Amino acid sequence: MSNTAQSTPNQKDVFAVYQQNVDKYFSGIKQSVPRYHQSVTNVQQEYLDAVENVINSTIALQKDYATKAGITTNIPSAVLKVIRDTTEEVVKAYDVQNKVTLAAIDSTQQNIKTFNENTKAFADLNKNIIQSWMSTFTPKTN
Repeated sequence: MSNTAQSTPNQKDVFAVYQQNVDKYFSGIKQSVPRYHQSVTNVQQEYLDAVENVINSTIALQKDYATKAGITTNIPSAVLKVIRDTTEEVVKAYDVQNKVTLAAIDSTQQNIKTFNENTKAFADLNKNIIQSWMSTFTPKTN
């Protein structure tokens, strides 16, 4: 095969057509990933804001009702300590959960990267084997 033929693939060749389609497909996906990421982040933030707003509104409404109804809202120190300690433990557990999740994501990313590198090495090995076989079975002209 000449260098010209190698640099300009035959547009009717099934592999050239397949490669063009695969390139176009993944190019489209790679362009959409940042938009999806931003959309998901925006939805998460909006949801978090909405939940926080609901909770704050509920607390304000209950406080207003208790004040107007003359309900005593003081709680014993022991109960207050339990509530605060429980909150601290929940925050710590959430922090640990986030660290574990991020570590799992990082590990998954590294595994995919390793898989990708191994796939390339395997493809190169197969290419070398095929080249070796072809050179063995191709008649040499002198």
